[in-house]
Amino acid sequence: MNSMISFSEIEEAVRFISENGIKILNLCHIPEDGRLKTLSFSVVDKSRVFEILEYGERVDGSNLFSFIEAGESDIYITPNISGAFMNPFSAIPTLNVFCDYLDEHGKPLDVAPRNVLARAEEQLRSSSGLVLKALAELEFYVISKLESEMLFPGVPDKNYHESTPFARFEGLRNDVLATLADVGIATKYGHSEVGLVFSKNSVLMEQQEVEFIPQDLAKTAENIAIAKWIIRNVAVKYGASVSFSPKVSLEHAGTGMHIHLCAVKDGKNVVANPKRSLSTDALKMIGGILKFASSLSAFGNTTPVSYLRFIARKESPMHVCWSARNRLALIRIPLWWNYARKSGEKDSLRETFEYRAPDPFANAFLLFGGLALAVNYGLENSEESLETAKDLYVGEGGSKRKQSKVLPRSCYEAANMLRKDRQFYEANDVFPKKLIEKSIEKLNAFKDRDLWKNLGDKPEKVENVLKQYLHYG
Repeated sequence: MNSMISFSEIEEAVRFISENGIKILNLCHIPEDGRLKTLSFSVVDKSRVFEILEYGERVDGSNLFSFIEAGESDIYITPNISGAFMNPFSAIPTLNVFCDYLDEHGKPLDVAPRNVLARAEEQLRSSSGLVLKALAELEFYVISKLESEMLFPGVPDKNYHESTPFARFEGLRNDVLATLADVGIATKYGHSEVGLVFSKNSVLMEQQEVEFIPQDLAKTAENIAIAKWIIRNVAVKYGASVSFSPKVSLEHAGTGMHIHLCAVKDGKNVVANPKRSLSTDALKMIGGILKFASSLSAFGNTTPVSYLRFIARKESPMHVCWSARNRLALIRIPLWWNYARKSGEKDSLRETFEYRAPDPFANAFLLFGGLALAVNYGLENSEESLETAKDLYVGEGGSKRKQSKVLPRSCYEAANMLRKDRQFYEANDVFPKKLIEKSIEKLNAFKDRDLWKNLGDKPEKVENVLKQYLHYG
């Protein structure tokens, strides 16, 4: 049963609630930390339901956004009735409706990440006519206490595409896929990922991945937040826990959130040229992202453990470069030419380039906003961006024309890069100045400038740091 509902008018939503025995109405929203938040209402009074759906409710913005001061904290959440779904985890019939953020004047809240992304997308669209679409590869670890010895224990870090009985949580992952479909989120596939960790006290950590299909940037960012919520709730049903941390164990595979991008103009994906190879526009976009890659880490890699994933490598990028298929490159071009030739498709969204730096702790709305601005820069500055792409290409055997920079190795370095590029993000008021200032402040608050250097020979202390972030994000 598909539990996604799209309403065109408030009266239609009120009628649905009445006719389907809905008892609870949840206003859902995604603030700065990227987690799905909920404000619940009893729906006994029909006039009250109409009022809630029409006007929303006042909430404390200072507890949702660090950019909002406590003295001026009142903001509004207002329902977007086109985005609703039945809560698949509630024993009581419950309708979840997504909300937008408004300021005290009833205008879109300028620091709300979704509104930042909307401004960035509009700038790209008005400049080039392009609309970016993205899919995310959402990796995570399922964590479970072993009550008895495993009959088929598997091999650490050899879990890629493993099946039951060697993959213990295939059923959990398939339950996630089915639940995502129920709430209207289309997925490309799910599979066991590389990571398999047998830790102390008989705890098993098994890595999984769910990959989505390309959607508009805001929809993809929203889907990431809903998917995390669904994955965690499904895990509860199985008596397990879940971590989206970029690094759960020092010696084992990290967790990324690779982003595949394509760009659509007049209904056509412009990443490929008529010969089904990488287009000039795609090279410009890649050049733009490479130029701002270091400061984009401030939105895509937001905690100290994000940078331990880079330092430890294991198919994680470190250098600002791109490649045809090399998984150690920051941007790579997945294999899609053969598919295009065999299928004969003219306008396939399978033709993408993959940005491999982000992890699941990323603020997806702000990250996508930054990517949209970087893509726009690349398209508007053709000569510079094409030269950048030419210089930073890594060929067969790792050869490249120019030595590439490395990505930041700490939140401290990412904050410095964001400070250096802040005028780029703040131009045309896309990213509010106070949002950039608070982002820099938050990154610096981790005080991780020399963290991993100081803990390099202290694995137990490193593991203690990792534990702090197991259920972050």
